Amino acid sequence: MEHRSIGELMTRDVVSVRLDTPFKEIARALSDHGVSAVPVLDDGGRPVGVVSEADLLRKAANRSDQSGRTPLPHLEAWERARAEGVVAAEIMSAPALCAYPGWTVVEAARVMADRHVKRLPVVDETDALLGIVSRSDLLRVFLRQDSAIHEEITRDILARTLGLAPSAVTADVEQGQVSLHGAVDDEHTIAVLLRLCGSVDGVVAVSEDLERPSAVTGPDESAGKGPS
Repeated sequence: MEHRSIGELMTRDVVSVRLDTPFKEIARALSDHGVSAVPVLDDGGRPVGVVSEADLLRKAANRSDQSGRTPLPHLEAWERARAEGVVAAEIMSAPALCAYPGWTVVEAARVMADRHVKRLPVVDETDALLGIVSRSDLLRVFLRQDSAIHEEITRDILARTLGLAPSAVTADVEQGQVSLHGAVDDEHTIAVLLRLCGSVDGVVAVSEDLERPSAVTGPDESAGKGPS
């Protein structure tokens, strides 16, 4: 099976800022380009942090509310320092969590989920910026056509990997949901089949009504017995 890589899904035309980029220029870059965050690059073009809308809004939240309707938030020392920052180096979230172009969607999604981030700069082996991948980029795999999913399961999993005859197991795919039908030789094959189908790009769920192997029976108990 061939999974789409982060290098295929990432956005290559990346809006970025430098460590000394002023607050207002960062806000203008986010607004002009319709993005919610930008990587911060050092002089070698390597991401060292990320500035998001949330980082910029911390400055507004840290101001006194003249209406008196909301209290001033309690900020830790590091949060207050970032709220008072005036250039990217003082505002950014650091270090930058990065992905590599050869990563799969699963790898990137797990990092995003584990670290509670919405995007990852993508870097090469020298840590130079290549692109950026967001949650919405990862979700593009679920736009894959049912026919392409069906073809991959039939060709790569059923025939090539498991060596099953076309008449043994068939797969129906609708809206990314895979239904397996037929019969297999053992329970282990069923477990492997479900796992492999579930790992195909674009699959939402897998169900099966496969016939289980017949229970192993001993010798005919009636053999050697005389008439009752």
